[in-house]
Amino acid sequence: MSKVDLIQLVKEKVQSLKAYHVENVDCEIKLHANENSFPPPPEILKQFEEAFKSTELNRYPDPDCSALKQTLSRRLNVTPENLAIGNGSDELIQILLQIFCDPGEIVGFPDPTFAMYAIIAQGMGLKSQTHPLDEQWDFKAEPFLETLNTSQAKIAFISYPNNPTGNCFSAGEVQKVIENFSGIVVLDEAYHDFARKSFISELPRHNNLIILRSLSKIGLAALRVGYAVADPLIINQIDKIRLPYNSNTLSQVLTERLLNHFEPVQKQLDALLQERDRMILELSKFGSLTVFPSDANFVLFRVEKDASAVFRQLMDRGILVRDLSRHPRLKNCLRVTIGTPEENQSFLEQIANIIK
Repeated sequence: MSKVDLIQLVKEKVQSLKAYHVENVDCEIKLHANENSFPPPPEILKQFEEAFKSTELNRYPDPDCSALKQTLSRRLNVTPENLAIGNGSDELIQILLQIFCDPGEIVGFPDPTFAMYAIIAQGMGLKSQTHPLDEQWDFKAEPFLETLNTSQAKIAFISYPNNPTGNCFSAGEVQKVIENFSGIVVLDEAYHDFARKSFISELPRHNNLIILRSLSKIGLAALRVGYAVADPLIINQIDKIRLPYNSNTLSQVLTERLLNHFEPVQKQLDALLQERDRMILELSKFGSLTVFPSDANFVLFRVEKDASAVFRQLMDRGILVRDLSRHPRLKNCLRVTIGTPEENQSFLEQIANIIK
């Protein structure tokens, strides 16, 4: 029987990592993961049932995701050659770092932002260079560009809207970064369907710009579908790196069906936006909370007392939110996903009881 010291075989860059933490507690109301709390509408479920009946589960998926790319190209007014499909946008982030960075090189992004940029980079032996956001969770282009250039960053990630702060950065400042950074600029527009702001129109003018989008936030989180929109040369490099059949048949077919019958989903998104505005208004009435503006489907807020204690009390009452207080810039901050009107009302009632 072999008894190997396994940890000594694990690379130091991995040993020092902390896994991306996702609360997986069995709470009645889950408002922690920025999902669409509404189930798929009946019209969409019918489309899914028809698609499933005709799916050949014994056959490999279309490796090129041709039908899904055609649907996306019509919606986005780009060519299929501008598109790459990923197993969630996380996979595409990893692939882009493989393409453009060697071990030891620098990845730049504002801070705080989506944690996976740094986690994936470190796991690949890359270094992260952060640029602090100001008190309004925004940045100025010139100092950000100085940070990127001084560190010799090869690629910059900009979450737009930004997770976890919820806001879109000043469009003019983002534009300056796109126009003046000589490396790769990745605009992560995972929450585009809520912000309804985009830099996709800039793609023809900037061949170093990449737009990432996700279907997870609008109701297909279980299917893990993300996509990149970029210059065809970049798409070709992605196709060299991505694993064969990285997108399964059901993810491709069901996503295509949803995008081609989008009206009932759009009604859900419109309802979530109305609820977001209501949640911000109601939370702002509590003098002990600092509520930040949001362009996404979640709201960041700061409590006066210990956020972890509030988090646990909410969880004890059957409501799961996201505790962000471990980040030094997010002390005593919680993030709540916008749910159904009933879920949101329950959250508002319970947070009121807790902070009294």
